Order: sequence, then C-alpha cells, then structure tokens
Amino acid sequence: MEIQVGDRLVEVTILSKDGNKVAIDVGGKVYNVDVCMFADGQCSILNEGRSYNPFIVHDKSSKHYSVSLDYSTYEIDMLDSQAKYMRMRKQSSVSGKQDTKILSPMPAKVISIFVEPGQQMHAGDVVMTVEAMKMQSSITVAEDCTIEEVHCSVGDSVSADQLLISLKK
Repeated sequence: MEIQVGDRLVEVTILSKDGNKVAIDVGGKVYNVDVCMFADGQCSILNEGRSYNPFIVHDKSSKHYSVSLDYSTYEIDMLDSQAKYMRMRKQSSVSGKQDTKILSPMPAKVISIFVEPGQQMHAGDVVMTVEAMKMQSSITVAEDCTIEEVHCSVGDSVSADQLLISLKK
C-alpha cells in the first residue's frame, strides 16, 4: 500500500508478522521491528535497540491518521489501490504525456484486451479492461501511439506496476 505523509508518498509492505515482531518494507528499506499497540492510541516500537513511543489518532471514517512523536505531529493517509490508480490517471491526464509502456495501476485481473501489436491508437483510446475489488477499470492511452507488444493475456492476474503493454510513439 502507499502511505502519504504530507506531500511525500511511500510504498509500504508488511513482509511478515509473528506476534509483535514485524518485518516491513518502507520505500525499499526493510525494518525488523517489535510493535505493541494499545487501545488508547499509544504505541511502542523497538527498532535496532531504540524505542519510539508515538501516539496515534485514527479518523474512523477514513484511512487518515495523526501521529505524534517527539513534539511533532504527522498527518498520514493510507492510500488503497483504487486511490493510487485514480491518482495515476489524474497525473497522466494532467500531463497529457504517455510513457512508452503501460503498467498495471494495481493488482488486478485482465478482463479484456482490445489491441494487438502494430495497431495505431489515438489519445483516449481504450486498450484493455482490468478488474480489482469487483470494480472494472478501462486503461487508455494518453496520446497517439502504436502498440508494440502486449505482455499479458485475458484472465491473467497482474501485480501493481507490472508491464502490460509496450508502446511506440
């Protein structure tokens, strides 16, 4: 999942959990920590012999958290795959520029593919449909291009950021 702290986005993955011992990947760096959460928002984290005691307030109506640590407060939003996908689509439409590859915006299942290598595409054309969390999303190209190669098939399960289609501008 992605976590947004202010303007900074960080990819966070829990690698393993055994009781209070958690291995977590934060932006490509792995931390092995001991975490203990208390009902009142207090938290105790041990990492490499150092102790941290943040106070966490969770907005129950959203995935927003306020974390207070060492006289500072951090506003944190946990972004699910759908929010990440929508942000990526918005950035693509704002920039109006197409990369030479289309990546999966989230873990999903390929429902349909509407293109084949050599096919000419125009800005806004739909190249495929994927489904995640029982919701189908159409993937489009942002500018005129040619399909170079399709790297998946209908029915495939794809992971986030997996290469789906290569393009030629």
